[in-house]
Amino acid sequence: MDETHLYNLTFIGAGNVGTHLSQALSQHHCCIRQVFSRTEESARELAGRLHTAFTTRLDEIDAGSDLYIVSIKDSALNEVLPALTRRNPDALFVHTAGSVPMSIWNGLARRHGVIYPMQTFSKQRDVDFTTTPFFIEANSEEDTRLLMQLAQRLSEKVYEASSEQRKYLHISAVFACNFANHMYAVCHHLLSEHGLPFESMLPLIVETTRKIHYLTPEEAQTGPARRNDCNIMEDHLHMLESEPELAEIYRNISRNIRAYAEKTKKSNP
Repeated sequence: MDETHLYNLTFIGAGNVGTHLSQALSQHHCCIRQVFSRTEESARELAGRLHTAFTTRLDEIDAGSDLYIVSIKDSALNEVLPALTRRNPDALFVHTAGSVPMSIWNGLARRHGVIYPMQTFSKQRDVDFTTTPFFIEANSEEDTRLLMQLAQRLSEKVYEASSEQRKYLHISAVFACNFANHMYAVCHHLLSEHGLPFESMLPLIVETTRKIHYLTPEEAQTGPARRNDCNIMEDHLHMLESEPELAEIYRNISRNIRAYAEKTKKSNP
């Protein structure tokens, strides 16, 4: 068996991941036979982009695909997967979640796995899949190879990762992406409150991100917590007295930065 056996796909979910991944695979000569979504508007929109059929009913999901890729909310998996796998017991079923173990398929699908693209997805932004890492897991060597080959159509960075490893990839991505972006939101809020433009921070954000291509994050760290500049930090906390939640975030992160700095100093005397 070779990767041509995965040419015919059905996508379950029409959210951010499903939208980008289905379009990318379609552009790389995979046939997307159908899109399923609970929301007709989302299903219709994505199916229109892919020039394919759609459904909002589990009992109408296409029964002739080779591969079913599930990109829905984690909380909906237990409801959707049993009905989905009954549609075509011989097919390969995968989900795209970083935090859900492969074992969720146990007892439901004979052939199953995970294809996890570790990237932030928004429908309004194109994604460069060539540099997006994909992490693959399957319950057989043959299907692992097939999924690796499929992902390699899109990306230069394709790896195997167990469910346990993928959990740590996911939590690390939350820190690197979701929490970092929330810091930008806090920054935007503070600047807006005082009539200052957020765009003034963009060169700083870009340079901070660029530096970690060449330095470890610990080496790239700067700022009052890294220097242990207590006077500056106390002044900042005073400025945040009217927003105690932000003050607590500032205090905790500063404390953690200082702890990392001390650890780095001890390991590099």
